[in-house]
Amino acid sequence: MFFEKLFAKLPSVKAQEEEDLVDPQDVLREKCRDTEHCKHLAEKYQACNDRVNSRSQTTETCVEELFDLLHAVDHCVTKDLMSKLK
Repeated sequence: MFFEKLFAKLPSVKAQEEEDLVDPQDVLREKCRDTEHCKHLAEKYQACNDRVNSRSQTTETCVEELFDLLHAVDHCVTKDLMSKLK
């Protein structure tokens, strides 16, 4: 899925000593990506990407669709993130 491509580019911090630590934000992002709202926005973003990539000359970008998707995932994550942090 394109989520892996999208979020793979985001920087991440890895623990050096304890390898078994799991970032609660990553867990919540995975959970939020599976919601119907985020899936719908992901489909809109993918359709826009396909449309733009199928054209040789276009000024259209998918920035709005991308921002909508990232906003929805972040909004979903923030509801539960603070309660999971120490």
